[in-house]
Amino acid sequence: MAQYGIKLEAEELVALLSNNDKFKCLAESIINQVLDAQMTEHLGAEYYVHDESRTGYRNGYRPRSLYTRIGHLNLRVPQTQDGSFSTEIFKRYQIA
Repeated sequence: MAQYGIKLEAEELVALLSNNDKFKCLAESIINQVLDAQMTEHLGAEYYVHDESRTGYRNGYRPRSLYTRIGHLNLRVPQTQDGSFSTEIFKRYQIA
């Protein structure tokens, strides 16, 4: 199982502490970072790294809504040029 290092910027921390939906804000931030980490693992390369072992290329993000016990989360799901990335967090065509 992969290990993820979650980071929060100062602005995100202030928003998290001042927002009424604290857990929702935190969950969105963490899940978006996990999605980016999964994409990096899938491609075998970090952002802007050109390596022979790279298996594909990033192609932006698509918005994804996910409904959870803590509310509606707005996620940014990374995409690859060939569409080969699929996250472990939710199924590709799972009803949001």
